[in-house]
Amino acid sequence: MSVGHYHALCRKYMGRAVEIRTRDGRRHRGIIKHVSRNRVYIQPLGRRRNLGGFGYGYGYGYGFGGFGYGLALGTIVGLALIPFFFW
Repeated sequence: MSVGHYHALCRKYMGRAVEIRTRDGRRHRGIIKHVSRNRVYIQPLGRRRNLGGFGYGYGYGYGFGGFGYGLALGTIVGLALIPFFFW
């Protein structure tokens, strides 16, 4: 699927719990906090951390103004909503 398709899905599901699969086989579970032109920022589920402050470079660390960490939209191969009772 195209980057535009995943961008639209991420914007549609902002604030919802999702599982995102990336090309390298990793699964990321979290709540979509922000969607930029080329990244989706998620707050990981099950962690009670202060996500404020500064990021750790290229948006892939905790930080970035409370958005969690960023995943490049071009690396996404799957996105699924997680039902409320699973988190």
